[in-house]
Amino acid sequence: MRKLFNGVMRIVSSLLGVAMVLMGCVWILQGLNLAFRVGFMVGDPQWVAWGVLLALVGAAQVVWSNTRQTAAG
Repeated sequence: MRKLFNGVMRIVSSLLGVAMVLMGCVWILQGLNLAFRVGFMVGDPQWVAWGVLLALVGAAQVVWSNTRQTAAG
């Protein structure tokens, strides 16, 4: 049962990381005024920085969830 739980949580964690990367990319594009030109984020360089940070955290989440060692037992 533990192995199944670890597998499911690895998938969920990876999907969460991918969603964070995609959201970060949207924020970057909006901050650079390149896409989705509607809203308060458009053309604001602060959102480029937040987007880069979110994308990096999401990438780290994907790497961590797929390289961590599972507990023995």
